[in-house]
Amino acid sequence: ISARISHSESTMARFKVLITNPTLPEIAHNLLKEKCDVIISPGFDKASIISVISGVDALLWSGGVPLDKQVLDAAGPRVKVIGLMSSGYNHVDLQEVKAKGIKIGNTPVVHNNAVADKALLLALGAAQRVTEGRWHIERGTWNSFFDTQWMLGQDISGSTVGIIGFGGIGHAIARRLKAFDISKLLYTGHKEKPEAQQLGATFVDQDTLVKNSDFIFLAAPLSEETREMCNEDFFCKMKKTGVLINISRGQVVDQPALIKALKNGEIFAAGLDVMTPEPLNTDSELLNLPNVFLSPHLGSATKKTLNAMAELAAKNILLGLADQPLLCPVIL
Repeated sequence: ISARISHSESTMARFKVLITNPTLPEIAHNLLKEKCDVIISPGFDKASIISVISGVDALLWSGGVPLDKQVLDAAGPRVKVIGLMSSGYNHVDLQEVKAKGIKIGNTPVVHNNAVADKALLLALGAAQRVTEGRWHIERGTWNSFFDTQWMLGQDISGSTVGIIGFGGIGHAIARRLKAFDISKLLYTGHKEKPEAQQLGATFVDQDTLVKNSDFIFLAAPLSEETREMCNEDFFCKMKKTGVLINISRGQVVDQPALIKALKNGEIFAAGLDVMTPEPLNTDSELLNLPNVFLSPHLGSATKKTLNAMAELAAKNILLGLADQPLLCPVIL
């Protein structure tokens, strides 16, 4: 990677790069400053970004602000490359990016392990009723050990687990599940995956997965196909003892339908790292349900992972400015 970037170092001009997130890890700053003039947005919001975006040659885009026509028009015609510090790009107007002839790269793979770890944490927390247990401790309602039926959870060992979306994160989840002695691993997606077969996973249609799984992990990207695919019909097909885990995007789930299913006992529990909206409203019913284990979209939030994502995003930018192929291009 370093050789590819250094090859054009002698001929590269001092381009201007805007980092849209002032909290980005220093590794990205240091890489870019070697060859570019770096501008840092004064804030996280769209107005702050637009206030300093005019005339830049590249964007290192990090955060939840939509990257749309308004932003690209404000940047002007010099933008050659965008480095997303994310694997997903549903927040980007790709048609506008393509129309303007801009290269764009993302940061897949490097966050797979961290997100898979969080997925297993959510599964165990939801299945073992961690939220409800904490409430009992706080409220002084911790029951006697003599009540053998109090606070019984669901076992992941010996269970059937389904993964919707067997990309890099789905694969990383499947590898971890082998250590839990599960009985059967199912997955669904657009096509069978050789790497899934190596892990003993069985390719099935979505209905079969939903009806037979004790745990369902959502690891599919957000698209028009997957938007609110977990709806009332989906939850009606799940086992009443089923646990749903979402580390994809909140919009993959019809949230009112999920809340209804959780309140009515149609499913056992849910573990969510993503929800709608984000940040979640403080009056959301999700916060008042004992069978929900929540995390505020922290799937990739480890120091090692964020450093790796920032480094990859910066390298994508440097390669794009040097008219070299990006390490991880988004195909437009």
